[in-house]
Amino acid sequence: MQIMYRSTRSETEVTASKAILMGLSEDGGLFVPSEIPQLTEPLQELAAMSYQELAYTVMSKFLTDFTEEELRACIAGAYDSKFDTPAIAPLKEADGAYYLELFHGSTIAFKDMALSILPYLMTTAAKKNGEDKKIVILTATSGDTGKAAMAGFQDVPGTEIIVFYPKDGVSDVQEKQMVTQRGANTHVAAIRGNFDDAQSAVKRMFNDKALKELLAENGCRFSSANSINIGRLVPQVVYYVYAYAQLLKEGAVREGEEINITVPTGNFGNILAAYYAKLMGLPVKKLICASNTNRVLFDFFETGDYDRKRPFVLTSSPSMDILISSNLERLIYRAAGNAAEKCAAFMRDLAEKGEYQITASMRDQLVDFRGGFASEEENFAGIRALYEKTGYVIDTHTGIGNAVYRRYAEETGDRTKTVIASTASPYKFAAAVVRAIDPARAEGKDEFELIDELRAISGTPEPAAITDIRTAPVRHETVADVEEMPATVLGFLGIRA
Repeated sequence: MQIMYRSTRSETEVTASKAILMGLSEDGGLFVPSEIPQLTEPLQELAAMSYQELAYTVMSKFLTDFTEEELRACIAGAYDSKFDTPAIAPLKEADGAYYLELFHGSTIAFKDMALSILPYLMTTAAKKNGEDKKIVILTATSGDTGKAAMAGFQDVPGTEIIVFYPKDGVSDVQEKQMVTQRGANTHVAAIRGNFDDAQSAVKRMFNDKALKELLAENGCRFSSANSINIGRLVPQVVYYVYAYAQLLKEGAVREGEEINITVPTGNFGNILAAYYAKLMGLPVKKLICASNTNRVLFDFFETGDYDRKRPFVLTSSPSMDILISSNLERLIYRAAGNAAEKCAAFMRDLAEKGEYQITASMRDQLVDFRGGFASEEENFAGIRALYEKTGYVIDTHTGIGNAVYRRYAEETGDRTKTVIASTASPYKFAAAVVRAIDPARAEGKDEFELIDELRAISGTPEPAAITDIRTAPVRHETVADVEEMPATVLGFLGIRA
């Protein structure tokens, strides 16, 4: 069965490889599969597979114009010794919940799970489509995507990667990881603004015909490593199926028994992947969407009104400090009955008015989701309580998921076994984690002293990604205003306007 990819804003339809290569449709829409393929294999059969085998089983159903040889080569190149455990994404049980550890890759955040394979998918797609231009990966990051994307695309022939991040909107470790990134084809710029400013500017550049023509004249073309690229989303579906397979293998669930999945999310891509897994036939009861103080998604699920017109709050979970959740567009498209015209109208309202209101019938399509949010105080209290009860240490993003899940279980009495997406290593946000567990130990210490404290608290070894940046020299020092981003891109590429 051939799965094609349609734009959420028009009748544009392309193959999987073309959708990955383009990143974003020319009309500004996101690509979605023409239909969701089904898991036809028995769950017990999936439970016996390695991560790599399961990745092929799931991804081959979506990426139907890739040959078996091509896709297996992409998977083998991605999920190898750069992950510090053969399990790739292990499950850890703590205080009645199962934490899906998605941070065992080279940059210790869940973005590695998809960005380790995207360069392989992208370069394979380029060959399949006869693309002879240099691929310029243009990305805005709220902290993790940028480093993971640069690590994936570092020195990949025929590519350049340009990352923009909010100057004061990421953790010290996140910034140090980005500004020390090696690779002759990697470029980083901090912007004076927040993540939404950066992401909106990147989308405008994708839709700027004059800029694209200038790049084409110079042998370049844009593509994306953000979760707007379907090549990011499809690999994320894999680890939710793998989580269920592990529960089944360990005897924690019976075959066919439903689970809940809680995902801390800002841009909505990670929980959308869980939704796609459910649509494939994975036994999932509820998808619990966990927000921080920037509670735009919580309010949306409560009211059906998406309203970005609110104060932007910097929190201890910076990768979720987002008011424009790009991947929600894919869910809106589906809820609107795959009507591109309706979806495009909602997105115009968001861009022009700052909000949109979905219909009652569309809200009925969202019953699989439950929104929740946690304050900074609830996040820290939950991290501390989990540590004191079990000794298990989680980061501040996973902490949001943890706090939202605990409140959900208390309010509803729902005792369904629950997987919580653990999206980053606590070492990536050591300062906040140490403050949450023992504020006195955080007093007067710098970032690396706090990492030392965390190592003592958690009893776990320091990840190689942290050791590497202790002495790595700063290679990227560009700072720009939002309006200067197009000129910055051209400067990085050596193109004169």
